[in-house]
Amino acid sequence: MDKLTTQNQQKHRLDLRLEGLPSNILSQVARIDEFKGQWIAGARLSPQVLGRLKRSTLITSTGASTRIEGAKLSNEDIEKLMRGINIQTFADRDKQEVKGYFELLENVFDSWKSLPFSESTIKHFHKELLKYVEKDEIHRGEYKKQENQVQMINEAGKSVGVLFNTTKAYLTSKEMQELTEWTQKVLTEKKYHPLLIITNFLVEFLQIHPFQDGNGRLSRVLTNLLLLREGYLYMPYASHEKLVEDNKPDYYIALQRSQKTFRTDHEDIVPWLNFFLSILLTQAKMAVELLSKENIEKLLSPKQLVVWEYIQKTGEATPGEIARATGVARPTINQVLDKLLQLKKVERIGLGRTTRYKKL
Repeated sequence: MDKLTTQNQQKHRLDLRLEGLPSNILSQVARIDEFKGQWIAGARLSPQVLGRLKRSTLITSTGASTRIEGAKLSNEDIEKLMRGINIQTFADRDKQEVKGYFELLENVFDSWKSLPFSESTIKHFHKELLKYVEKDEIHRGEYKKQENQVQMINEAGKSVGVLFNTTKAYLTSKEMQELTEWTQKVLTEKKYHPLLIITNFLVEFLQIHPFQDGNGRLSRVLTNLLLLREGYLYMPYASHEKLVEDNKPDYYIALQRSQKTFRTDHEDIVPWLNFFLSILLTQAKMAVELLSKENIEKLLSPKQLVVWEYIQKTGEATPGEIARATGVARPTINQVLDKLLQLKKVERIGLGRTTRYKKL
């Protein structure tokens, strides 16, 4: 037996997948990190704007992630549900799954710094994810006791075929322990780029499919946690889940292409990496675009938008003129103009009673 073969046998199969990757994978990683840096450097949005963005992402992500698995609530339905408005036209299970996902993702967005990545966290997340779903009461937070399969779900919420078989129930605990320990170790050691580690963790997690139900949804919550912990701080402001929903056929194909090679002599994670990194790259671009001048108006409150649009139309105006034309109270006008100045959407001319505000 030659030296190279001996070395490979000593390496974990999860390590071997990440060696000798094609250059396009590494270039995608580099581009994502460029956007990561732009977000960190440019994110000077107010807490109010970030709060509105986060709320919107929570609604969008909850809707997308649960619809991937067959739920039928629209984003508007979810907004109503989370405001406490009763929705009679949907199955209780859909509403229960939506509420659990929303609350768990909100906790991740708000508290990720204090949420360690560990097996106990994964089990706790599963319990929280399904805490309102009555049919899942028996197995919340517990690894599967019987075999399951990964199925493709169509727009009507029906299974249209089995993608692949998963880890046997009796091996699940062992494989989850190995996967979690490997992920913790290589992230700590910075052995590979964190995006490659996280992507590898996710495809293996989905292959194991450790819980009886909720694995797909849980994988997307864990995606948010792991990326936030590695410094991808725009996660709460651009929905990862919506991009997966919009590309669901490619998601299934990439999973199948990679996972059918697992436990063979030639495991190939490249199809999954190509898909997943393309999603992350699009998400990163979307987040950075929120900071651009062309799109900042999307972040304005309704009153800020009314004032800004009036100044755009007239070219320039005094606070009094703006108040009379828009119907916005004068004290509020002053607050709005201060915000528009901060965002570099208007320019102040003069002082005192002669002060005017001009469009930029």
